[in-house]
Amino acid sequence: MKFPKSEKLCNEITIQKLFKSGKAEFQYPFRLVYIPNPEPTDLPPQVVISISRKNFKKAVDRNWIRRRIREAYRLNKTKLLNNEQKYTVAYLGIMYVAKEKIAFAEIQKKLIRLLPRLQ
Repeated sequence: MKFPKSEKLCNEITIQKLFKSGKAEFQYPFRLVYIPNPEPTDLPPQVVISISRKNFKKAVDRNWIRRRIREAYRLNKTKLLNNEQKYTVAYLGIMYVAKEKIAFAEIQKKLIRLLPRLQ
């Protein structure tokens, strides 16, 4: 599975709408905010990943975490598919709320637990 540009959420207005009126799920170290699709589609959701500058002062650390989250999402985005092999989520925001770096295996395990709850 790939993670092309079309799956990255870059529109500021949509991002503000997502964090203002989206539904949320929490599983430490993540808080997922999402907007469901009115009806399931073949298009995967557009995703934005956020890491707090307050918790990680150095951009190197934020980028390190962002890369691991992106890879864990890329490998497991099929968990968002419903029984008819369609996506039920239109937009997805992944916020990293931990105050320390966590190993990739732990990040992936937590994301795997959280993604099926969005259906």
